[in-house]
Amino acid sequence: MLERVENLACAIREVGINAGDRIALISPNRVDWIVSDFGILMAGCVVVPIFPTQALDQVQFILENSEAKAIFVDSHAAAERLRTIPHLPPIYIFDDAGDRSLRALEGRGAAVRSARPELLRTYEEKIDPDDLAILIYTSGTTGTPKGVMLTHHNLSFTVGSSFNYGFGIVNSGDPVLSVLPFSHIYEHMIIYGYIKMSVKYHICHTPDELLPDLRDVRPVAMTCVPRIFERMIAGITGRAMAEGGAKAKLVPWALQVGREYMRAKTLGKRVSPALALGYPIAHALVLKNIRPKMGLDRAKILVSGSAPLHFDTAMTFLAMDVILIEGYGPTECSPTITVNRLGDNRFGTVGRPIPGVQIKLAEDGEILAKGPNVMSGYYKDKAATDEVLADGWYHTGDVGTIDEKGYLRITDRKKELFKTSGGKFLAPSRVESAIKRSVYVSQVMLVGESRPHPAALVSPNWELVRQELSLDGAASIQELAERPDVIDFITEEVREKTADLASFEQVRRVVVLPRELSVENGELSPTLKIKRRVVEQRFAADIERAYAADIHKRFA
Repeated sequence: MLERVENLACAIREVGINAGDRIALISPNRVDWIVSDFGILMAGCVVVPIFPTQALDQVQFILENSEAKAIFVDSHAAAERLRTIPHLPPIYIFDDAGDRSLRALEGRGAAVRSARPELLRTYEEKIDPDDLAILIYTSGTTGTPKGVMLTHHNLSFTVGSSFNYGFGIVNSGDPVLSVLPFSHIYEHMIIYGYIKMSVKYHICHTPDELLPDLRDVRPVAMTCVPRIFERMIAGITGRAMAEGGAKAKLVPWALQVGREYMRAKTLGKRVSPALALGYPIAHALVLKNIRPKMGLDRAKILVSGSAPLHFDTAMTFLAMDVILIEGYGPTECSPTITVNRLGDNRFGTVGRPIPGVQIKLAEDGEILAKGPNVMSGYYKDKAATDEVLADGWYHTGDVGTIDEKGYLRITDRKKELFKTSGGKFLAPSRVESAIKRSVYVSQVMLVGESRPHPAALVSPNWELVRQELSLDGAASIQELAERPDVIDFITEEVREKTADLASFEQVRRVVVLPRELSVENGELSPTLKIKRRVVEQRFAADIERAYAADIHKRFA
């Protein structure tokens, strides 16, 4: 690996790219991605990671704004997709045999090193810790992407501090698995930590391969987003329902008993006689068997980040003897601010600050962070930089609380809070997280600004809904989304999952979406965050009908 990286670094400089120049990297996860990332850095250049699923207009903006001098892509198809963008810099393709292939570049670099072995050391000696290393663009959920400038010191500090603090139980040689995209700063930083620790590093190429990869690798550590953990639970339930018979009832019952038992134990509440009797049975018959079947029998640490993890999801995994650890941090903080630890884990929080990082709350509850992990600013955007950096503190835009022991709890995004017509401020992610506890819900977005109560746009888990309601397998999703029995079923699920929230947070009306929200349709960012304004505009008529139906119902 090191030899490939050094060859590539020499080749990059040999083709006329200079220290400080930006190079775009557009590819799904693979070993070549890591080689390219390190090669660019070792050449003294700057990595510009771009999601392969990013909309072309945003790709064009990033390439132009960053003034990229070259582009690395995985395939000819990926290269062809970019051809409509004017004034493209040279493209180098991983899966190619010509002069513009990664292998050809590495060969060219090997020849340079053989003739002038001192060059590589010259490149490395000129790299300063405060030099720009990664220029990574925010996902653009609220507007035009902004280039976050992360230095070599930002990254090396964050890796050292967060891994020493949160990953201390992972040892050299332990098997680990990457499933999140390397283009996201979360997993991008994890690459450096894993390699620093000399683990056995396995790469999952697509989420569809996650289960077989888990069984093959049986990882000690893995970082994920809540959506993956939620889908694991839905998958367990779905397979049991598909098998039918006793399993169709036994497995959902065991998951529910396990979740409620762990919730009571974790919160220090009284365990009812029914739970005290049911949990050992549920564990013996079902729960203890799930961990090895999923390839998690060696898992020491599974970290959730990038989005809120619902408490019930963590409790369900805990019932299966799997501990989920939650951490937190935005791209602008490289990205770790806080993390829980295995022996010091407070469920429902995102942990305490990693060593060297400080946090505090502004008067309005916004979370502020300070430390060597904080970016140097937004690229070519002083106004945006000045807006979020003041007196050395980074204003995250997230709202939270800090308890007496220093554990941080995220309540919502500051800009996503909305006020109902009753004057109550509502945090969408809190309600959405509660709804996503349902295995029948795949995606959900809350609306309700200046409305009497919130409504939910729901994309169901159609496979489970079909099984539960015995629906016609030939019927299209469009047809199913309009069926009264389907709407009533999903509405009841949503009402049940929000019944324990405050009355102004409880959802009364539901819009069943005829398809999943997607990156391709411009409704999700590349990191799968919902672009709320886009979705609300796109389904405006459906939202109005839902509220109109509610008014008719109340006054009929």
